[in-house]
Amino acid sequence: MLQGEGRGLSGFWFFFWGGWLFWGSFFGVFEGGSRGGVCGMGAVFHVGLVYEILPYKCYKQYCFFVVSVAKKEDIRMGVLKLLNRHNIVFGDYKWTEFDDGFLNSNVESVSIVDTELKLKDRQPIDLSKSSLSLHIFHLNEEGPSSENLEEENEDIIAANHWVLPAAEFHGLWESLIYDSEVKSHLLDYVTTTLLFSDKNVDSNLISWNRVVLLHGPPGTGKTSLCKALAQKLTIRLSCRYRYGQLIEINSHSLFSKWFSESGKLVTKMFQKIQELIDDKDALVFVLIDEVESLTAARSAFKAGTEPSDAIRVVNAVLTQIDQIKRYPNVVILTTSNITEKIDMAFVDRADIKQFIGPPSTAAIFRIYLSCLEELMKCQIIYPRQQLLTLRELEMIGFVENNVSRLSLVLKEISRRSEGLSGRVLRKLPFLAHALYIQVSLFYSLSLFYSLYFGLV
Repeated sequence: MLQGEGRGLSGFWFFFWGGWLFWGSFFGVFEGGSRGGVCGMGAVFHVGLVYEILPYKCYKQYCFFVVSVAKKEDIRMGVLKLLNRHNIVFGDYKWTEFDDGFLNSNVESVSIVDTELKLKDRQPIDLSKSSLSLHIFHLNEEGPSSENLEEENEDIIAANHWVLPAAEFHGLWESLIYDSEVKSHLLDYVTTTLLFSDKNVDSNLISWNRVVLLHGPPGTGKTSLCKALAQKLTIRLSCRYRYGQLIEINSHSLFSKWFSESGKLVTKMFQKIQELIDDKDALVFVLIDEVESLTAARSAFKAGTEPSDAIRVVNAVLTQIDQIKRYPNVVILTTSNITEKIDMAFVDRADIKQFIGPPSTAAIFRIYLSCLEELMKCQIIYPRQQLLTLRELEMIGFVENNVSRLSLVLKEISRRSEGLSGRVLRKLPFLAHALYIQVSLFYSLSLFYSLYFGLV
């Protein structure tokens, strides 16, 4: 069974359980030639990439899940024929049923995703004029393992460790909705760091540390975005790296009950990370959630409000970051809810300091829309009703009619939900059902709206 994924210069990915997974990407307004070949380990496979000037910049992906032992070349040709037959799409799209018997037997789904990263508005996408590459990889379904450190004959769980791409993170990237181009900027950042490393740019003249700091209020998806980014890049860069490693450090566990030992625990943890980095086939992501726990401002220590052991922790973290930044296959992802308490020396080391705030009304509408589509797909909301996007409502001037009425109600619910975090927004459908639905296995969209008004 094949494992892995191939990519183009800006390629993206595919997943699948128990079989093969393919991804394709489309590109526009690029320059270049074509290339192909086998890259990465065993299953990694690159179909080829051709550049073509298009009337707009586009960046799309499609993925399909394979549950058979059919030859990958046969599947590739089958998917290409599908795209030739259905060559005009509007934004993201997914096929789950096919008019081709071979695809029905071997492919679970074909999806075009991430169109919003490059296309501001929904517009027709001509797949026949888009260049593409196909990728294959296998999801790791084993779940996280723990990294333990020994302290005074006692094992401390210092971190969780995933081998990427992981089934646990499948679909996480697509579920995160932001108003700004946060996701595309983060992808471009890591691509740039790898380019600079490839070209042997002197880091003494042009400084970059491979450190990302996401900050903002709780519940805005900072940690989830870090995990989704690691998953995305592992698949996207699989021609370069056979697999990814994600280490999520448990910051609080690194503070020892023994005086002066905390700094040593930090050093031990990074020594374990160094062992992973030494594997040149692995792309390593170090995730430090609530990084202020390990990098509290040393100015507070001087005032006598913090113990000196905490100073050793900050110094150890900064030293370890300076040591591992020499390696091209490591990226440090950090999050914080209270950036004003982070030591300025760490803040200065972050190449990207991205604020992640609560979603706007438009983003809330998109989040609710994705929730409702899922509930209708699972027939918890029944019968299925057509819902328009904000762009489609705008095109008809927000005029109320039989087609737009339910979508306009959702727009009003979104307005009333301003200030809620993404975490809370995605919990509300569950709460609406749990608190107000007593008997019915399903309910209408109109009833769902009435329940929502009771919550927001």
